[in-house]
Amino acid sequence: MRRIGWTVTMACVAAAAIGGVPLVGASGHGNANGYEASGFAPAKNEGGCTERTLRGSYVFSAAGFNIVDGIPQPKALVEVIAFNGDGTLEVTAATVSLNGLIRRSLPSLGTYTVEDNCLGTIAFNGPTYDMFLSKDGDDISMIQTNPNTVFQGLATRTSRMVRDLSQD
Repeated sequence: MRRIGWTVTMACVAAAAIGGVPLVGASGHGNANGYEASGFAPAKNEGGCTERTLRGSYVFSAAGFNIVDGIPQPKALVEVIAFNGDGTLEVTAATVSLNGLIRRSLPSLGTYTVEDNCLGTIAFNGPTYDMFLSKDGDDISMIQTNPNTVFQGLATRTSRMVRDLSQD
């Protein structure tokens, strides 16, 4: 009985493979649901992303190093970023550890761009990042692009609500 079940299973797998059923993502490195193994959408365009894709509050956590006089100084960050859906953002809270020194930041503003292929950039008052977002905008991978930094992290949407800054 086991041999028959095994044979039937293998025959189904072979038939699916021969019949052209994709067993991996669009680029050949996925999980059979059309997404890459990373969980991010492949680069093909199906309506794409816009600034509006990023709308709501996100928690961003990152770790890495600043290079000071050739010596790596550890850095870690957790912050709340409110994306307004229009290319503007506000960091509402942040805690940074720079070489073990803890600093809590005041709220600050920034800007961002999003391309149709779900790639983009973020500019804060000083730090700049490249970002790679999921098609639904719920997850963002970010890497700092300033010289002498090795710093990357993930931002996850916690709410779709956006505060109306025009009321301030």
